[in-house]
Amino acid sequence: MPGAAHADDILDGNTQNSGTEQSANASDNGTVSVTVGGVVFDRSKNGSGPSAGAVTSSTSWSPPACWYAPKFTPQELQDYLEPIWEAESTGYEWDAKQREKYNALDEKKGFNKDKTGKGYWWGSYVNKSYPPGWDKCDTEYFWVDKGDPPPADKENAVTPEILAELAYAEIRVPGTKVTLAPAGATKVNLPTWAWLDGAEFKPVSVTASVQEIGISATATAEPVSLQIKAGTPDAETYPASGVCEIKDGRIGQPYEKGKANDTPSCGVKYLRSSGSGTFPLQATVTWEIHWTGTDGAGGDLPDGTFGATQDVVVQEIQAVNR
Repeated sequence: MPGAAHADDILDGNTQNSGTEQSANASDNGTVSVTVGGVVFDRSKNGSGPSAGAVTSSTSWSPPACWYAPKFTPQELQDYLEPIWEAESTGYEWDAKQREKYNALDEKKGFNKDKTGKGYWWGSYVNKSYPPGWDKCDTEYFWVDKGDPPPADKENAVTPEILAELAYAEIRVPGTKVTLAPAGATKVNLPTWAWLDGAEFKPVSVTASVQEIGISATATAEPVSLQIKAGTPDAETYPASGVCEIKDGRIGQPYEKGKANDTPSCGVKYLRSSGSGTFPLQATVTWEIHWTGTDGAGGDLPDGTFGATQDVVVQEIQAVNR
């Protein structure tokens, strides 16, 4: 019996690998799409740069590890299954039942060839990173007429909402290394200002679509806050919660000359020296994620977070005695 389908199996007999070997197509306007598992992802509005990364759900929810989508036309399914049966590697009894299921002996109606152009045989696809649950989509191929929704009992059969969840897994956001002032090394009991480049921290999105059945969904992530953790209990954060809200499209406020005695809107004050080492300051941005899809569908998805750690040198202020 054929094993579980993988994400490099796509409609119309074309194969494009996922993961590090994806095949991308660029249109005249620069839009890049990558076909994986029957779904086309437009990542042209994603975050970029060497430090960009995937958001992690702030809840126990996770995107689908496997899904069902259009896989074969009638002729393609016949071309795929008949060599398997002819090899007799799956046993006569099983082969006979399969031929009966797909009405293989009827040259005109077998494999639903009388419905050519009116629907597709759907099959399973797998996230090639094989997260938990990747093997749960184990239903055999099933037929869906064009314009009809997939069977309700087929969990993760693609709909606009499922596409939005798959797009969620493809979202990449900018890195979260914050700019600090003073730069290089800060001083004990001196407020250290922290901020993120507002030009980079703007909404990002990924669109997922299944062109054969005319459905799509866009998942959009918007930055809402930055959480600062000083890396030592001997520190105070600004604000006290350590959570800096986004304001006027910017997280935190850049330090300007003459503000040395002001309290930063976002930052940290270390109460002791890091000695010969450093403190691991952690900066984590929370992204609100929502989606819109065909036919006016839409809604919210769990918030995502993405963070990074950077080393901070904290020095004692040297006093001069006279």
